[in-house]
Amino acid sequence: MSSAVKTLLILSWIAFCSFTFKSDAEGGIRVIVIDAGHGGKDTGTKGRISREKDVVLDITMKLAYKIRAEMPDVKIILTRNSDKFVDLSERSNIANRRKADLFISIHCNSLPKNKVSPSGTETFVMGLHKSEENLEVAKRENAVILLEKDYEEKYKGFNPNSPLAYIMLANRQNAYIASSLTFAGKIERQFKKHANRNSRGVKQAGFMVLWQTAMPSVLVETGFLSHADEEKYLNSAEGQDEISEAIFRAFKQYKEEVEQN
Repeated sequence: MSSAVKTLLILSWIAFCSFTFKSDAEGGIRVIVIDAGHGGKDTGTKGRISREKDVVLDITMKLAYKIRAEMPDVKIILTRNSDKFVDLSERSNIANRRKADLFISIHCNSLPKNKVSPSGTETFVMGLHKSEENLEVAKRENAVILLEKDYEEKYKGFNPNSPLAYIMLANRQNAYIASSLTFAGKIERQFKKHANRNSRGVKQAGFMVLWQTAMPSVLVETGFLSHADEEKYLNSAEGQDEISEAIFRAFKQYKEEVEQN
């Protein structure tokens, strides 16, 4: 495919998929949507003793409890609070309909079994992947759309296995990239400081669940289920409490900074 054709495709995609955003300056953090990744028929990645959909739901519920206990003025909306399947588009639609000020999608990572699995946390924001590894994470998380009815029509022909599709996706202007990066950085610092995790840093990739959200948004990979020790940690009450507490502390810092400006 020629560069001219690629450019035309990208411009057409951007024009077709435009959205209206509110300004960061409109106020503080009043509504937050927490998204437990996967669910129902979509198990997510699997470890030796656990499934992603179960681990992230436990972490999500603990995080929601912590925020409600200390910040009763913040309205918390969960995309799911049980083992049910939710379309990727509906997750972002929930946030947009409720006019959320922040969107957090919680996940677990994995690496193919024929490789030595790394360990550690990663927090992603919407953008163009800078490595094949980042692209593979996005492909895995986006593959859930293949389980949805009429996904080709719903996602404007997006193919989760096409590298070109991710270039199109990432070139859409994200009005909240600066705020998203700020919050993502706070999460990774808290993972390292409070939970003593190996932070693999803040990264960018084309995640469908972040693509349509009209507010600062992050996707958190809380650790690798393909790493035996980390899987045990993420399945433990202590591990889940530390991970959820780290995200809570980052949220508290972010909220305070936003509302001071």
